[in-house]
Amino acid sequence: MALEEKINQDIKAAMIAKDANKLRGLRAVKAAILLAKTEKGHTEDLTEETEIKVLQKLVKQRKESAEIYKNQNREDLYAIEVEEQEVIEAYLPKQLSREEVEKIIKDIISTIGASSVKDMGKVMGAANQQLAGKADGRTISELVKSLLA
Repeated sequence: MALEEKINQDIKAAMIAKDANKLRGLRAVKAAILLAKTEKGHTEDLTEETEIKVLQKLVKQRKESAEIYKNQNREDLYAIEVEEQEVIEAYLPKQLSREEVEKIIKDIISTIGASSVKDMGKVMGAANQQLAGKADGRTISELVKSLLA
C-alpha cells in the first residue's frame, strides 16, 4: 500500500506547512482510495493498477469541472480545480506524449493485423492494457480512430 502511505505522509507534511491547496488535493486522493478499498468485491489492499485508475478518474473529474467553471467565468473555482488536478497528477506515472502513444498504437495495429475500423475493439483493448496509466483514454481512442480510418 505504498501510495496510501505516501499520501498520508504528504498530508502530514502539508498540514505542517499549512499548504491548504495541496492538502485539499491530497485529501481528495485519500478519500477516493478509502472508497475504492471499501467497494464491494475488493480485497483489503489495492493493486497498483487500481490505484492508477482511481487517480486517473480524479484527474478526469477535475479537468471536466475546470472546463465547466471556465465556461461559466468562475475563475475562483476554476483555479481550485486546476490546483487539485496538479497535486493528483504528481502521483501518476509520467504521461507519454501524443507522438509516443501514436508509435505504440501503430505497433499494436501491425501486431494484431488490424486494417479497418471494424478492428477498433481489438486495438483499443490491447492499447488500453499496454498504455494503462501512461496515456489518456480519449487520446488513445482518437489516435486509434484516425490510424484505422
